Amino acid sequence: MSLLQELQDRSGNQCELCASKNELKIYEVPPISTGGVDGSLFACSTCIDQIENPENINVNHWRCLNDSMWSEFRAVKVVAWRMLHRLKKDGWSQDLLDMMYLEDEELRFAEATGDHLDESEKVIHRDCNGAVLQAGDSVVLIKDLKVKGSSMVAKQGTAVRRISLDPENAKYIEGKVGATQIVIITDYVKKMAEKE
Repeated sequence: MSLLQELQDRSGNQCELCASKNELKIYEVPPISTGGVDGSLFACSTCIDQIENPENINVNHWRCLNDSMWSEFRAVKVVAWRMLHRLKKDGWSQDLLDMMYLEDEELRFAEATGDHLDESEKVIHRDCNGAVLQAGDSVVLIKDLKVKGSSMVAKQGTAVRRISLDPENAKYIEGKVGATQIVIITDYVKKMAEKE
């Protein structure tokens, strides 16, 4: 069964956040490590747009979290938790957060993007040119890098796709070079433009 089919079946063919039946698609929850059914949800374009573009948030749209936060599915709970944290200044969401419970592994996944932190507390990852890096971005190595603990050298110009960010250190990102998952210092990467 395809991922799309599994998510359609699981969701009853409606947005797993707001229950809309319009413009539905797969949303892979960042930082994308596993994707698949556990790391994805079926969501409408309105929810996805507001998740990806915080400046577009319509607070009243997210009252739907009162229901979706109780989902049995990890990806849905994680996104609900993140959105409730983004809306904390509106008061009502804090009440929902106080009732919500996530297992330790779910909480680590939810905290990975830093949505629960105030702006002053966030760890911001920047490439060699100062461009802000986000989980899921692609970068290019700007110099040859010896990979610690192996004889491998990651060559300058190598593309590293779908990076993940170290939540505690702004200088470290992770990504795959070939089949090997490595830690890379942000000073040695340049963010790739979307079309690259």
